[in-house]
Amino acid sequence: MSPRDEIPDLKGRDGEGSVQVHLDPATKIEGATVFSIYGKGGIGKSTTSSNLSAAFAAMGKRVLQIGCDPKHDSTFTLTGQLQPTVIDILKEVDFHAEELRPEDYVTEGWGGVKCVEAGGPPAGTGCGGYVVGQTVKLLKQHHMLDDTDVVIFDVLGDVVCGGFAAPLQHADRAVIVTANDFDSIYAMNRIIAAVQAKSANYKVRLAGCIANRSHDTDEVDRFCDRVGFKRMGHMPDVDAIRRSRLKKKTLFAMDEDEAVLACRKEYMRLAEMLYRGTEPLNPVSMPDREIFEFLGFD
Repeated sequence: MSPRDEIPDLKGRDGEGSVQVHLDPATKIEGATVFSIYGKGGIGKSTTSSNLSAAFAAMGKRVLQIGCDPKHDSTFTLTGQLQPTVIDILKEVDFHAEELRPEDYVTEGWGGVKCVEAGGPPAGTGCGGYVVGQTVKLLKQHHMLDDTDVVIFDVLGDVVCGGFAAPLQHADRAVIVTANDFDSIYAMNRIIAAVQAKSANYKVRLAGCIANRSHDTDEVDRFCDRVGFKRMGHMPDVDAIRRSRLKKKTLFAMDEDEAVLACRKEYMRLAEMLYRGTEPLNPVSMPDREIFEFLGFD
């Protein structure tokens, strides 16, 4: 059987009520602290991930960021351009992974951050979890994880697919990016349920959430109080972040002004907090109908 004909192992349950691709023990990430960044689509996961990677690098840490979305735009502010995906590169060599070298799919970005875009299969044709698994397998085979302190998975927003779940098999902590609005908090509630299910069989635990693109945090804080969660940080909707994306740079590579420096300071604080270690949280998500009634105003 060729690698492209392999079928992911779907035997047995992986968390209550779920069936997922199981972790191959040979692909276990060891020696690095691993974070998975989640949130509703378009909420700013890639911006958060890349600036956290830059902050860890500024702390002197050896960082690897893995984009887990077929859009492959997770790391472009670190490298200045879109990177080819692991799945596309594997296709070019007819899935003969032994023909690949690290430089074929790993690019060094700002501050020495190693950048990888896992990519994904065309819509409706395969499992994103399998792609993530193959990416980690390649990184281990090429010893790219041996000298890494921090790994960040920037994960697509869908909570029903293997591409969402696979990084949780590797992560120490999961962080949720949200905004102070109905849709983002509703999605956060469902992500909490998904991570909690995964934590039944894996080491991953929830670290908290980061309020992003929001002037206020009252609804986020009200939700956190209700379910036993924690807001770790707050990135307001400032133009410096928008400008950094347009310039294809992280905030750490931007010309310094008051807004840029304030944002950098918050990302540095978050990175230092995460690297020191956070207490594992055990929130209890609300049923869909209950949170629907909970959010908003009468």
